[in-house]
Amino acid sequence: MGLVGKVQAETVIMAPAHKFHEMFWRRPHHISNISPEKIQKCDILEGDWGSPGSVLQWNYAIDGNNLVIKQIVEAVDEENKSITFKITGGDILNEYKSLKAVVQAIPKGDATWVHWTIEYEKLNKNILPPFKELGFLVHLSEDIDDHLVQA
Repeated sequence: MGLVGKVQAETVIMAPAHKFHEMFWRRPHHISNISPEKIQKCDILEGDWGSPGSVLQWNYAIDGNNLVIKQIVEAVDEENKSITFKITGGDILNEYKSLKAVVQAIPKGDATWVHWTIEYEKLNKNILPPFKELGFLVHLSEDIDDHLVQA
């Protein structure tokens, strides 16, 4: 198994694609209110909410471990409802040399397909691909869907 790879997952949600996209694009700081057991907070360190080049810091929990991640909003594609984040700091970089995450909300009839992709480079061959983080993002997407559908 090589050091460089990509993992992907999809989940189907009932919320409209544009509303889901909006949560990660312009309102990520609201996600801690939606799923406080997963996301404690999201702060903007540089730039403006939703702007490429903005730097965000997330405090989150996986498997009972409180973690921090720092990322740059690398690209926003409003038409295709996708956002690309480049990870620049935080606990996850103890295992990975580089990480990039892309989330896309794809309208499909009355539903929305949420597609997550994580591209990574591990620090060594003994580190597993970021399956746990991918699962976390899928479950977080489902929490956001529950909130948006109820709203």
